[in-house]
Amino acid sequence: MRTADPILTGGRDQRSHSLVALRPAVAPTAPQVVVLAAGMGTRLGRKLPKPLTPLMDGRSIMQQQLDGVRAVFGDAAPVTAVVGYRAKAVMRAQPDLLFAFNPDFAVTNTSQSLLRALRTSQPGGVLWLNGDVVFDPAVLDHAAPLVQADQSFVCVDTSTVADEEVKYTLDEDGFIAALSKTVVGGLGEAVGINYVSGADKPALIEHLAACEATDYFERGMELAIQQAGVRFRPLDISRFSAVEVDFDDDLQRANTWLGSRAALEPLASELG
Repeated sequence: MRTADPILTGGRDQRSHSLVALRPAVAPTAPQVVVLAAGMGTRLGRKLPKPLTPLMDGRSIMQQQLDGVRAVFGDAAPVTAVVGYRAKAVMRAQPDLLFAFNPDFAVTNTSQSLLRALRTSQPGGVLWLNGDVVFDPAVLDHAAPLVQADQSFVCVDTSTVADEEVKYTLDEDGFIAALSKTVVGGLGEAVGINYVSGADKPALIEHLAACEATDYFERGMELAIQQAGVRFRPLDISRFSAVEVDFDDDLQRANTWLGSRAALEPLASELG
């Protein structure tokens, strides 16, 4: 479970666009977007793929993500979903997306799903999302300047460092040094929203290919950092809500945040 407090983070963010849908006058240039949706999601215990889990507002987790992507980057943002477990259900739910298929979803981890997506991507950088993260669209608005600058980054939450989550440390220049669940002395958690620049993408592809089948994609990032000098900037999104839904408690937290956001939207609209 990767989570920022769904109520407190909304309270700390004083910007109105954290309360209402983001509709900038001119959307930033749309990056390629990848949603990793191939896993079985056994810990949540649902029959559907986890990205299709319904939320309290009637949307699925994946739809909530896509709405955020389109609110910030516009409707033209190309999105590829990596599918595997019950792939046809995801494809039926989102027929307008592009798809990459991981046939080995039952015995591989996210390193192999991301590898398939990056290998089939067009030239340029790629923004990728774990398919089970419910997050404030303001996260993407906050990340947009780095996307526009084509700077590789990792969204991090410095307000929590749970033992079972992906943690990180920094090098002397302030870039990501280590990134894994076994990091000692972690400064925070990676929330599952990341970007690789066009220049860094070939190195990441090479090192994802060197991963074990059961590795998370963070291992490929670590190898690219250590062996190819790739630099991922940490992007602190702690003041926004981001909940990785692994268990029912996580889903309840995500729904609590969505409920509080829905209650605040009319007030934000009145304030202008």
